[in-house]
Amino acid sequence: MFKQLQLLVGVLLVLAAIPTRAQDAGENHKPANAAAANVTPKPATDDPNYVIGPQDVLDISVWKEPEVSRTVPVRPDGKISLPLLNDVQVAGFTPSQLAAQLTESLKKFVANPQVTVIVTTINSQRIYIMGEAARAGAYPLLPGMTILQALSSAGGFTQFAKTKKIYLLRQENGKQMKYPFNYKEVIGGKNPEQNIPLKAGDTIVVP
Repeated sequence: MFKQLQLLVGVLLVLAAIPTRAQDAGENHKPANAAAANVTPKPATDDPNYVIGPQDVLDISVWKEPEVSRTVPVRPDGKISLPLLNDVQVAGFTPSQLAAQLTESLKKFVANPQVTVIVTTINSQRIYIMGEAARAGAYPLLPGMTILQALSSAGGFTQFAKTKKIYLLRQENGKQMKYPFNYKEVIGGKNPEQNIPLKAGDTIVVP
C-alpha cells in the first residue's frame, strides 16, 4: 500500500511539472519572437537631406498601426499607395518631411499617429560606368561617392583598360562636360583633386 502511495505521488509530481516546463519553454521563446518583430530596417543612407525619388524603396512605420505600416517602392510617377490615404506623392521629399506629411494626413483616421520613414533601397539616383570596367553598368549613387569609389564598385578593370585616360561625362547647364581621371596618379597620391564627388546621371568612361 505504501509503495502504491509513493508511486501515485511520483506521478502527480511529474504531471505538475509538465505545465511549468511548457510555460518556461514558452517564456524562453518569447524574447526571440519579440526581437524578430522589433527589427528596425537598415537605412540605405544616413543623409537627412536625401531627397526621395522614383524606384526608391521606403519603409513606412506607423506606431501601433501594423495595418498601415508597410514597405513600398516609389512608382515612376513619384507616388506610393497606402491604406487610408490611397496615392501619396513622396518624390521630392526628405524622409523627415514625408513623415511629417503622413503624420498630418493620418490624424483624420488615427489618434496621435507617430510615423517613421526609412529609405531602405536607393534606386532613383544612379551613375553609369562604361567601357573596360570589370562590371560596366548602372550603379546606385551613394552619398559622397567619388570616381574612385564608383570604379571600385565596378570591380576594377579589364586587361585592356587604359587607366590613365579615364574620364567623367556630366551634364551641366545643358552642356556635356568632360573631366579627366588618371587612375594611376590618384591611387599614387598625385592630383587627388581629380577624384571628384559624383552626381546623379554622371557617366564614367574607361577606354
